[in-house]
Amino acid sequence: MFATLGEGSRDEGRIVSLTASFGPTVWPFERASKWRSSLHLVRRLRSERPDVVVVEGTSVAAGAVVLVGRCVFKVPFVVSSGDAVGPFIRLIAPKLGIFADLYEIILCRACAGFIGWTPYLTGRAITLGAPRAMTAANWAPPQPVRNGDRETTRDELGIPPEAIVFGLVGSLNWSEHARYCYGLELVRAVRRTSRRDVHVVLVGDGNGRERLEAAAGPELGSRVHLTGHVEREELGRYLAVLDVGSLPQSVDRIGAFRYTTKLSEYLAAGLPIVTGQLPLAYDLGGDWLWRLPGDTPWAETYVDALAALMSELTVIEVTQRRASVPRNLPVFNEELQRRSVEGFLTDVIERAARDPRRRGAEFHRRSGAHAIETPRVAGSARITGD
Repeated sequence: MFATLGEGSRDEGRIVSLTASFGPTVWPFERASKWRSSLHLVRRLRSERPDVVVVEGTSVAAGAVVLVGRCVFKVPFVVSSGDAVGPFIRLIAPKLGIFADLYEIILCRACAGFIGWTPYLTGRAITLGAPRAMTAANWAPPQPVRNGDRETTRDELGIPPEAIVFGLVGSLNWSEHARYCYGLELVRAVRRTSRRDVHVVLVGDGNGRERLEAAAGPELGSRVHLTGHVEREELGRYLAVLDVGSLPQSVDRIGAFRYTTKLSEYLAAGLPIVTGQLPLAYDLGGDWLWRLPGDTPWAETYVDALAALMSELTVIEVTQRRASVPRNLPVFNEELQRRSVEGFLTDVIERAARDPRRRGAEFHRRSGAHAIETPRVAGSARITGD
C-alpha cells in the first residue's frame, strides 16, 4: 500500500490503520519525485505481485502505478479518496477538466473497490463504474487537553476569559482562483461587527498568512490572532480556546463531497460548528451546528451572515450548543471503520481470486505473512496501500 501524500503523511497513517489486521506492506512514495517513485513501484508490482494494492489518493502518478499493475500484471487495486478528481482539477486547471473526468472514470471502472471518505464520494464512484464501494470517513486523533489549557492559552494569545472565540484549524494556503484561503471569512466577518468581546483564532500556517494579516488590519493581535504552525501534540490546547469552529466549504461539486478532517477534530473537542448549506450540515447536523447561506465562504452573503451571527451570539447560546455536540458519532469511529474496511477488503480479495482475468494466478504467500481468518477467507493476504 502507499499514499500519494508521501511517506509519514497523515493519509499514509490513515490507510495503514484501516488495513492493520492484514499486516500490510507499506511502499514508500516520494511526493517530491512522484514519477520516479511510480516507476519504482511498478517494478515492485512486477516482482512481488501482491494480492491487492491499496492506494490512498488519486494523483495521476499513483493512478499510473495501479492501472499498469491491473492491466499488465493482473494485480487488482483498491483506491481511497477524499476528493472528486474531475471537479477539483477543473477548478485549478479548467482546460484539463475533460481529461481529469476521463481519468477518474477509468480509475473507478478499473479498480476492484473504492473507499470514499464520505458517502457522497462513494456514491460518485459507483456512478462512475466502481464495482464495489464503501465509506470510511476518517477520525480525529487523540488531542490531550490539560486542566487550565483554555485559560493559559487564551492568556498567551491576549484573549479575555469572557470572550466568544470563533476559530479554524487548517492549512492557510491561498487560492488565486478564488482569492481566498481558510479563515478569511472569519477575519472579514469579525471586522464587520463592533463587538469587542468576539475574537478570531486561526491555527495553522501557509502562503495565505500574510494576506490574512493584511485583511485583519488594526485588529491583528487585538481581535484576530494567528498562531502559526502548531505541532499536533499541542493542537488540543488551541482547540480548547475556541467556542465555535469554522468549517468553510463551497456548496459545489468540490466542497459538497467533503467532510474534511477538521469536522471530526471539532466534534472530538466538543465544538459547535458554523458552516454552509452543505449535505453534511443536513445529514449530520443538529442543534450544535449553524448553516449559513451563500454558495462559497468568500461570498458576501456568507460573510454578512457570519458577521450577524458574531454580533448576536451569546455565551448562553454557546453553552447550549456545546451541550448538543455529539462527540461519538459512529461515522467517525476508528474501530468501526477498521472492521468495515477489513470486511470490504476480504471480500475484494476473495472476488479477485475467482477473477478469470488473473489467468489462474494463485495468491502469493510468504512464510512470515499475517493470516486473515474469516468465515469466507483463510490464508495470507499481502496488501499494498497508499
